[in-house]
Amino acid sequence: FVILMQKSGGSRAYGDWAERKISSKKGALTATAGLGCLIFVDDYFNCLTVGSVMRPVTDKFKISHAKLAWIIDSTAAPVCIIAPISSWAAAVSGQLEGNGLMVFIKTIPFNVYAILTIIMVFVFCAFKLDFGKMKRNELVAETKGDLNAGETDLPTDEDASIVANPRGKVRHLLVPVIILIACCVGGMIYSGFFYDWDAGAYGTAVQSANVIDAFANCDAGTSLAIGATVALVLVSIYYMIEK
Repeated sequence: FVILMQKSGGSRAYGDWAERKISSKKGALTATAGLGCLIFVDDYFNCLTVGSVMRPVTDKFKISHAKLAWIIDSTAAPVCIIAPISSWAAAVSGQLEGNGLMVFIKTIPFNVYAILTIIMVFVFCAFKLDFGKMKRNELVAETKGDLNAGETDLPTDEDASIVANPRGKVRHLLVPVIILIACCVGGMIYSGFFYDWDAGAYGTAVQSANVIDAFANCDAGTSLAIGATVALVLVSIYYMIEK
């Protein structure tokens, strides 16, 4: 799904647009954290999307790939665990007694780890704070231009072989992301209505009284598989129509 967005030129177009709008290192860092908070449906998709979209922008301002990875990882899971509509919310609420989703929502203000982590990311980005190994990575990236510097053995740029369509537009990134989020949420609702936990299979009998119950009763893993597959088909058709 992510490679399709890259080949369409949508990721490149968004990166070009962001480069024109962002004029400082602080802006690039904060924009990365902001985008990480916007894609809340699943932490894995968050990492893949934000990483591929924002890396050209952060590379321009000589931000190390280790710093980029830290920002992405520190917004992906913490945002998903406090978002009522996400794969994490569905998985957690499915383990709770009664109306699991409402219980999950009531626990959000007490999820101190997630809330403080997100706040810390924005503070570190706004004030360009670094320490320890991250500070050394950033110093090497800024002075020597080695964005892969550091103790982590990061792979070479595997995206170099991907040829992006030069006619790609920002909408070729935004539309697929919206479609994916809608399909994954729809997959969760479908799973909650028709997945029978006792039988361990999908049936025709309705298992939930309403949408909220359906979301709480869904099988998160299967829901994402269904949603992502449907989204992949729809986005492929969308790209063919857009040529």
